[in-house]
Amino acid sequence: MVTVPLRPSGATVRDWLAGARPKTLPATFAPIAVGTAIAHTLGHVSAWRATLTVLFALSFVIGTNFLNDYGDGVRGTDDGRVGPVRLVGSGRAAPRQVLRAGLALYALAALTGLLMAVTVSWWLLALTAVCALGGWFYTGGSRPYGYRGLGEVSVFLFHGVIAVCATAYIQLGRVPLLALAASVPVGLLVCALLVTNNLRDIPTDAAAGKITLAVRIGDRRTRALYLSCVGVAFAAVPALAAARPWALLALAAVLCAVVPVRRVLGGARGAALVPVLEQTCVLLLGFGALLAIGLAL
Repeated sequence: MVTVPLRPSGATVRDWLAGARPKTLPATFAPIAVGTAIAHTLGHVSAWRATLTVLFALSFVIGTNFLNDYGDGVRGTDDGRVGPVRLVGSGRAAPRQVLRAGLALYALAALTGLLMAVTVSWWLLALTAVCALGGWFYTGGSRPYGYRGLGEVSVFLFHGVIAVCATAYIQLGRVPLLALAASVPVGLLVCALLVTNNLRDIPTDAAAGKITLAVRIGDRRTRALYLSCVGVAFAAVPALAAARPWALLALAAVLCAVVPVRRVLGGARGAALVPVLEQTCVLLLGFGALLAIGLAL
């Protein structure tokens, strides 16, 4: 199903900024902070490499947000959404406009990846290709994996394992075991973000044929999954503290987990889950910042 834009040229700057989904950017900054902290404690941090890493990640993440907006919009998935308005689904921008914006950001990410490949390692070309394919096929193509219950696996790998380990690799030229271990709790909290989003959208996703993991396992189990993601993330911290004792600082972020966990377990639905998504972003940001500080000390 292709959605006909209501007013394809009416998108404002504020609409485009909202379409970039800035409130979810902790999922980008938290793993980069943790990976950079690991590089600092095991070697050194190059400012220009760190800058390129942030540019690379932001270009891909925001570009993917626009491409997801496009992919969901042209399929009609966002027609009755409860959460923040999407550009294509709301008719604020034509599908082609949103597609071009996403591809332009992918081009910037690809150029950044090429520059890092030339100056750091040619393996980063493979990373660039994997990120591009993973972002596009989440909601793009004829068989998007985001419509088949694989979204949580994807964000755990891309925003957890790959993001933390690639950041450390760009700085150190290797992937230390500490980076792999630290990527697990970060990836789990990013999963919690997506679980919240998909829990909110179970009715509309099911009606649109978007079979997310939440649609597959149902409301009750999705709430249990959210609790598991948050709980296991905090349970992993003492293991990291065996190598870096100050990593225990991340446990203080449990204060940020109380309200969203209570609301999810309390049965919040629909629009009531929008603030839970924002609170989970704050949790991820606080956890990532404290873990990064602890690992760097």
